[in-house]
Amino acid sequence: MLLYVHVPFCVRKCGYCAFHSGPFSAPEAERYVELVLRELDCRGKALGRRAVETVYIGGGTPSLLTPAQIGAILEGAAARFDLEAGAEITLEANPESALKTGFLVAVRALGVNRLSLGVQSLRDDLLATLGRAHDAARARLAARAAREAGFSNLSLDMIWGLPGQDVSAWLADLAGIVALAPEHVSCYGLSLEEGAPLAEAVDAGGLSLPDEEEGARMYLEGSAYLESEGFGHYEISNYARPGRESRHNRGYWSGRDYLGLGPAAVSTLGGRRWANPAGLDEYARTAAIGAEREGTEILTADVRRQEMVMLALRTRDGLDLQEFMAATGIEFPRRDPAVERLRSSGLVRLGAGRLQLTREGMLVSNSVIELVLGVLDRTPASTAQESYD
Repeated sequence: MLLYVHVPFCVRKCGYCAFHSGPFSAPEAERYVELVLRELDCRGKALGRRAVETVYIGGGTPSLLTPAQIGAILEGAAARFDLEAGAEITLEANPESALKTGFLVAVRALGVNRLSLGVQSLRDDLLATLGRAHDAARARLAARAAREAGFSNLSLDMIWGLPGQDVSAWLADLAGIVALAPEHVSCYGLSLEEGAPLAEAVDAGGLSLPDEEEGARMYLEGSAYLESEGFGHYEISNYARPGRESRHNRGYWSGRDYLGLGPAAVSTLGGRRWANPAGLDEYARTAAIGAEREGTEILTADVRRQEMVMLALRTRDGLDLQEFMAATGIEFPRRDPAVERLRSSGLVRLGAGRLQLTREGMLVSNSVIELVLGVLDRTPASTAQESYD
């Protein structure tokens, strides 16, 4: 089982952010930790001592918590579940809060062995546009401080497609990231949610985004550059040195069970999915229940099939067609005209028993996956087996 802990606090809301978060205060943070421990206790009683292979503390800004608070959550998890030896334990952090005196040394001593720093850009003007609380110098300082604190597994988050950014600026940003020698890099295209300050500025004409062609070049050329520097492109938005892929996220993409703790956290266990209430007050009223939440979704065979395809096609490994046949009874229609068009247009590869997106296919992954799902929806289940190339 994977364990995710959502920390719902930020110093301030970034202009593009759609994740659930609220303003930080020390009393609310203490209250939050108590509630998470209460939920942990109830979930542990309900689930038994399930083995946990990864822990991911995300947000929000988890580095706003104190090391003692983070330690209490990790101790609570270890008391109620069997945390596997060598478990990957990730903490998301922002540069400005990661640089609090002694913070990184303390959380490393608690057993956090993977740090994910939200850098987003190494250009001060773009960081200001995004509403980030750090500048490029502090981002570089935080990466160096992580090494000094003993972190040997460092991930840096970046965003492309920013207002005023072009391909050359994006590649320069990536060169700066490579110079920091991380084990992992995540690169997300800017997504503007309705109502976000940055979206409103773009709609009002105060900011302009790169056009579609420029954005495509950023993705393709940025991916090629990172691969040339030794980072494997193992998922649509993720790149890693060999053996340094995120075990937690790979668990999501392979359909593993996961338990989410904290406000707005989602869980998928035993074919059921539910989400915790987003507000801290409502979460406080339900954290001690320990049973399935109202609105729990039963994952039908159709939903599981769709998610198997969607998640697998996000990754470099793609969809294993024999596993798909065994799980669904559907023989993948490799000669379907729509599949042939995807192959001939260079968006997918079909061979060695797998369907995989090419780099160009990853750029338009939503459209490709939707088309593949449409093909499978009209393909009847079969018990026939096929030999794969």
